[in-house]
Amino acid sequence: MDHPSLPSLLGVFGHPDDESLLAGGVLAQHHAAGARTAVVTATWAPTSRRAPELADALAVLGAGPPLLLGYGDARNPESAPGEPRLVDAPLDEAVGRLVAHIRCFRPEVVVTHDAVGQLTGHPDHRRTHQITLLAVEAAGLAHLYPEAGDPWQPRALYAATHSESGVGRLGALLAEVGKSVLAVPDAYVTTTVDVSPWAGLKWRAILAHRSEVARPRPLPGILARLPQDERHEIIRTESFTRLSPAPAPGHPHRLTS
Repeated sequence: MDHPSLPSLLGVFGHPDDESLLAGGVLAQHHAAGARTAVVTATWAPTSRRAPELADALAVLGAGPPLLLGYGDARNPESAPGEPRLVDAPLDEAVGRLVAHIRCFRPEVVVTHDAVGQLTGHPDHRRTHQITLLAVEAAGLAHLYPEAGDPWQPRALYAATHSESGVGRLGALLAEVGKSVLAVPDAYVTTTVDVSPWAGLKWRAILAHRSEVARPRPLPGILARLPQDERHEIIRTESFTRLSPAPAPGHPHRLTS
């Protein structure tokens, strides 16, 4: 399938495997169309056990080498020994690290978590959402983080999300292992992408996160235990909400909806 006009795409996610689960299809789609793609991962150190798995997943998706902020996972102290957890890190510092990646890669589109924390409400997902919103705007302002490179303003920011009507079987599967299910109203979703042509690559990328596939509660492990048809139905669609990072036109003298 030919999509020659697809823009360059930078994903910013909390953990290794989030990129494959939430946007693996669109990352593979944009790469197949010749667009530049990359992924910044907020937690887990380059020396951690999950870094090689992330590298393998990104290679499948064509998204280049891992770009790691290097903070600790809120729920796993072994993720980045000696480093603060992402949720404890100074906000200004974390935003500056991400601004540097945005200005270096210069993406047209950035994709990150939604405000509710992606189904389970993981605190790292919510923090990554907050950091990305600030960094996308700051990256275009020359007087902020001047040490991070020349300013660059992405044209669009999207939050990967799940609608209440689109959760489907996934909600029950998460509930079975004791996880909460946080979805957004259907009207909040602005973009739904059928990634069926790239679902095979997406599944290979998910499988690359071997330590998560081997465990019963993480989503890669849950999906690995499903029949192929049921799994395909879950992973073949990716939903997003467009969050504009730049000033939008409106009435010059009053606030309007």
